[in-house]
Amino acid sequence: MRRGIAASALVASLALAATACGGGNSDSGKAGGPVTITWWDTSNATNEAPTYQALIKQFEAANKNIKVKYVNVPFDQAQNKFDTAAGSKGAPDVLRSEVGWTPAFAKKGYFLPLDGTEALADQAKFRPNLIQQAQYQGKTYGVPLVTDTLALVYNKALFKKAGIAEAPKTWDELKSDAAKIQAKTGQFGYWGSTQAYYAQTFLYGEGTDTVDATAKKITVDSAAAKKAYGTWLSTFSGKGLHKADTTADAYAHIQDAFVNGKVAAIIQGPWEITNFYKGSAFTDKSNLGIATVPAGSSGKAGAPTGGHNLAVYAGSDKSHQDAALKFVKFMTSAASQETIALKNSTLPTREDAYTAQVKADPGIAGFQSVLPAAQPRPALPEYSSLWGPLDTELPKVAGGKESLDKGLSNAEVAIAKLVPDFSK
Repeated sequence: MRRGIAASALVASLALAATACGGGNSDSGKAGGPVTITWWDTSNATNEAPTYQALIKQFEAANKNIKVKYVNVPFDQAQNKFDTAAGSKGAPDVLRSEVGWTPAFAKKGYFLPLDGTEALADQAKFRPNLIQQAQYQGKTYGVPLVTDTLALVYNKALFKKAGIAEAPKTWDELKSDAAKIQAKTGQFGYWGSTQAYYAQTFLYGEGTDTVDATAKKITVDSAAAKKAYGTWLSTFSGKGLHKADTTADAYAHIQDAFVNGKVAAIIQGPWEITNFYKGSAFTDKSNLGIATVPAGSSGKAGAPTGGHNLAVYAGSDKSHQDAALKFVKFMTSAASQETIALKNSTLPTREDAYTAQVKADPGIAGFQSVLPAAQPRPALPEYSSLWGPLDTELPKVAGGKESLDKGLSNAEVAIAKLVPDFSK
């Protein structure tokens, strides 16, 4: 969140908190009336929220004693809003929590442990790495609702025109393919991102990360990390490789170029599937290629696992928690996840939701195929914040304003302040 809007965001969060049905709600048990729970949803208000609102109506029809108050909270504001509301005992009963928030809020005691509750009755149906990502210190604090990861998405027609039969499996192959594509088609072969989240794939390709959570060691400036970021930096210069875009609108520029056939390949996640299909290059959905991100020198490929869990507020009273648990079970059921996937083109978190109809969408089927390379984040409350320092330094490095050594050294110093008990 930008510093300039922090004050107004705080006011807004307090206003939302006042409307949330949390621990002090008085509607529970009034003359046997229904319990009203509040759900803060962080999905896209235009493209995704209507699907969730329709499912709420289904849930209420099947559970006459429970009402659900739906509040759509902008994703980039929700973490701070919930933190403020939970600290004042006025948080919503259910939160759509980004996976990186889950351990942080669990550490603060804001989330209810779900082990043994009806919300997790189908735990065996979910991908194990997604359950792992919802855990903190041996307890499970969320039920996976949707998942995502990064993949190499590419324009099959441009690859074919360049005489390339399959997606590159290494970064060296990608750079070679990019040169061929530009020579044969006149379009760029690859356009990379300067954002730290996207650069994470290069770290995994060298078998490292920003930190070693188990050893409590900062590894962002290690030899392996330097090699990873060196490979990342090399993808911004060379034949067929687009130079780094360090502007505030870089994400939109890359996405627009890809969907309109101006660049053959990018690294992207499934949240853009519906937008891919709106581009001129993918009016024929089958032209969208999706492959595992290229591997590094370790020979292995890896991409960060993202997504959202449904978590229950620990500060609600028992009647609200019971209703919330029932609601979470319904929303994460196979039937609900199938509906969400079909309507929103997002990835289910349980295998039995990947029905034939869901997999008929080439985007969903493609991203499902790369999920084995998705690596769960460590259960470190501060982990997601570690990308912040890199988001400051990497654009400077890619833009030629700072050396890679200097950028990583600066990032290491900043990360050390976020995890002060970690060694360098």
